[in-house]
Amino acid sequence: MAGGPPPSEVQIRVLPPSSSRRSGGVRNLVHPVDEDSPALRRNAVGGMKHFKKWWPWLIPVFVVANTVMFVITMYVNNCPKNSVSCIARFLGRFSFQPFKENPLLGPSSSTLQKMGALRVSKVVDKHQVWLLITCIWLHGGVFHLLANMLSLLVIGIRLEQEFGFVRIGLLYIIAGLGGSLMSALFIQSNISVGASGALFGLLGGMLSELITNWTIYANKVAAFITLLVIIVINLAVGILPHVDNFAHIGGFLSGFFLGFVFLIRPHFGWVNQRYASPGYRANSVQSKFKMYQCILWLVSLIILIVGFTVGVVMLLRGVDANDHCSWCHYLSCVPTSRWSCNSQPASCSIESGIGSQLNITCVNNGKSGLYNLSNPSDSQIQGLCSRLCN
Repeated sequence: MAGGPPPSEVQIRVLPPSSSRRSGGVRNLVHPVDEDSPALRRNAVGGMKHFKKWWPWLIPVFVVANTVMFVITMYVNNCPKNSVSCIARFLGRFSFQPFKENPLLGPSSSTLQKMGALRVSKVVDKHQVWLLITCIWLHGGVFHLLANMLSLLVIGIRLEQEFGFVRIGLLYIIAGLGGSLMSALFIQSNISVGASGALFGLLGGMLSELITNWTIYANKVAAFITLLVIIVINLAVGILPHVDNFAHIGGFLSGFFLGFVFLIRPHFGWVNQRYASPGYRANSVQSKFKMYQCILWLVSLIILIVGFTVGVVMLLRGVDANDHCSWCHYLSCVPTSRWSCNSQPASCSIESGIGSQLNITCVNNGKSGLYNLSNPSDSQIQGLCSRLCN
């Protein structure tokens, strides 16, 4: 109108198609905005609250803890003192057990048991339930440690950045416990270390997170292939002695269902609506989570509660799952001419013969040998026992 005040400048913001698809499917939304308005700043800050990046520190701490535990285990193992032959003897007491005894370049079974490896008889008969947790921090050898820690860094840091240390830390520990439970049900006579069970929990959580938050991934195929490759590599390592594939499977299943519970995120449409300017909010109120997210959350929580309850009851009753599956033991170890799948600590009986002769018999497999030894030391006898039993 003539003589009136000049019209104020109006800025127009057009949401690109990619943004509009996230906010409910409406394309090319156009509305005036004030770039300095509190509503716009609130929108940006609010979105960051739900999709911010966390600083990853817990996963590196887990890597350091696992590495330190392996170094301590090798120090306690002291191969030159307790075995006749060792690999890389120049490492001194950090040298490795013979390849036939441990092809992963690591300690003996007796050392792993001393450090807290899982043994079902101790859990059931002696009520040492903490072994279900302590075993997830142990590794069978250098190859096992490197494969696990590389995978943990690749997968764990990305998940911690997205979801924070609390949820990822809980997922890691609970999934490790789930792996230990399944291991205890299938591995009754041998000891096992289940550090990779917790790792497979993160892999399972990543898979369920990919399914739950499917719409936010730009390249779903690449994410799926990367995950598949890591799983295959770790399962291949799992057929070697001292590596527990049952812990892998149990940890993966636990992490898969935990991912639906812990790693659920609100969809972009709700976030956009929640922090939009009051005058431009959509007429239809959107829920924070999609219906399929809520269904997966509820079903997964029920499965986890029932699964862990049944697993604990079966373990305490001394149930051997191999009685219902005669071939399942091959999932954890495939015996070859180069190594044995018997990871029980060496145990021998010794009888005196003529003169300085000693008849040493391995209790584990019944093998025996006659040796001429004059005033043998305990380490010499233990070394001969290990060779007989492996």
